[in-house]
Amino acid sequence: MSYYETFTRLHHGPAPLLLANCWDVQSAKILEAAGFPAIGFSSHALSTALGYEDGENLPFDLLVRMTQRATGNVRVPFTVDMEGGFSRSIDGILKNVDQVHDVGAAGINLEDTIAGASRTFLTAKEFAKTIEAVANHLSQTNRKLFLNIRTDAFLLDIPTALPETLSRIGIYASAGADGIFVPCITDPTDIRQVVNATTLPVNVMAIPGLPDVPTLQELGVRRISMGPFLFSKVYEQAAAVAKEVYTKKDLSPILA
Repeated sequence: MSYYETFTRLHHGPAPLLLANCWDVQSAKILEAAGFPAIGFSSHALSTALGYEDGENLPFDLLVRMTQRATGNVRVPFTVDMEGGFSRSIDGILKNVDQVHDVGAAGINLEDTIAGASRTFLTAKEFAKTIEAVANHLSQTNRKLFLNIRTDAFLLDIPTALPETLSRIGIYASAGADGIFVPCITDPTDIRQVVNATTLPVNVMAIPGLPDVPTLQELGVRRISMGPFLFSKVYEQAAAVAKEVYTKKDLSPILA
């Protein structure tokens, strides 16, 4: 069974897929060893770790090289956050999708906002053209990628976040999405309405206020992402240890 097939099946198992988000090869290997059945880059964590601001500021060729290093070192499905596609043209996005696929990714995220000084929310019709183009291109070139399509009404905290999301997910499903990703949604009633509005697996992201995993499973969520929170926790703890070593002039915290 291919990594793509395994990854797709993980979205339809008896429990939600708890997706581990890494930021380099070593973190990917640690997460695989911990037992996670699938791993993916957090764009925020990867960009920060390499000294770039999140929002497509990471050079795309570097994202491809990092993906190749990660997929060459783990034996579980690997998915890549491609943000808005790292291009403003459909042809450019298709070329980028090919590169990520060809270095071993089993899936990608694409989002309906464009990062900048402030995020630009694309119209559903406009973004659906991109989804349809990617899905058709993959089919025509005999490539397989799980298309996890992110919609950002809750992330942008717009007043009509729920109805906007419900409207968009139907359009995106028709365009060829394999899954729907709704970051920053936390209210159980909202989550249930989103889940009930689509036959596609719904992905939520770890964020303060998100219900626990058993509750998310009961609500019908099929995928739960860590986002940048594991990365932040690791470096928060590393900073505390480093400060202790320096202030106490004591190496024992890193040797015990």
